[in-house]
Amino acid sequence: MVLNKGTTAVLFAGLLSTVGNLAMAAESVNFVSWGGSTQDAQKQAWADPFSKASGITVVQDGPTDYGKLKAMVESGNVQWDVVDVEADFALRAAAEGLLEPLDFKQIQRDKIDPRFISDHGVGSFFFSFVLGFNEGKVGANKPQDWSALFDTKTYPGKRALYKWPSPGVLELALLADGVAADKLYPLDLDRAFKKLDTIKKDIVWWGGGAQSQQLLASGEASIGQFWNGRVYALQQDGAPVGVSWKQNLVMADFLVIPKGAKNKDAAMKFLANASGAKGQADFSNLTAYAPVNVDSVARLDSVLAPNLPTAYAKDQITLDFAYWAKNGPAIATRWNEWLVK
Repeated sequence: MVLNKGTTAVLFAGLLSTVGNLAMAAESVNFVSWGGSTQDAQKQAWADPFSKASGITVVQDGPTDYGKLKAMVESGNVQWDVVDVEADFALRAAAEGLLEPLDFKQIQRDKIDPRFISDHGVGSFFFSFVLGFNEGKVGANKPQDWSALFDTKTYPGKRALYKWPSPGVLELALLADGVAADKLYPLDLDRAFKKLDTIKKDIVWWGGGAQSQQLLASGEASIGQFWNGRVYALQQDGAPVGVSWKQNLVMADFLVIPKGAKNKDAAMKFLANASGAKGQADFSNLTAYAPVNVDSVARLDSVLAPNLPTAYAKDQITLDFAYWAKNGPAIATRWNEWLVK
């Protein structure tokens, strides 16, 4: 075959395109989250559309493990690219040099609620800790606020609480003991632990969302502290569970990139997509967790309104994760000592 200049140019262009496509196909992002229905929704709303649009494969991993993330960074062998973490950990990990700074040429910082953005992390979603209960266990007298957790006479059975030393449990104990919402911080640790002592033998600890759902749906725990989206998912599946939004405690997850991530550029693209208006709205519509992107509200399913934290602002208390970022390690020491007493 005789090749002229035009033919050669076309073939060369085709070769470059093929090489480019192969390079793009070879790109990947290892995404780590908490498992269960939340990660399923993150895959559906973020990972699958992102892969289709970009050609970058998103590999699901988990659950999130802070000790493992820190060990990876310190060893220089980072296997994770994007990790869904709690807000207080995101702030603390950044201060410890464990995270990559974000590229705000790709991520639209001005479109993110300022409560849920930092130099090293962008909100994944925000949510509320709510009082959830198994309707078959509590009877007709529905629990109203956190004080119900400590009323074992009216509401017998096990209490499901989040086992990690992070925002939520100590605050709800203080609220149940009569502390006003605007007087929570700095936390009165002595008072909080004394209150928790009263139900310690009745507590079943959960460490991840899927476990919390199992405890509540099965009735192993009659009442407890849950992420609102996990209770919503159970209700959608027809589980006999109810919820009280009174004194709901607002917290957020952040998406971060561990320092030394092997696929940092692809990870940054993933973050830009996940924090965009469409990605945030799509995730919220699947989970009833609230979007961090201010342009997502118009895209939300109106049927979800009664299940979103944004509908309960009057009964809402925003947890101070900056306080926890600073004081968390000291609180964790005391927390772990209390657990084994």
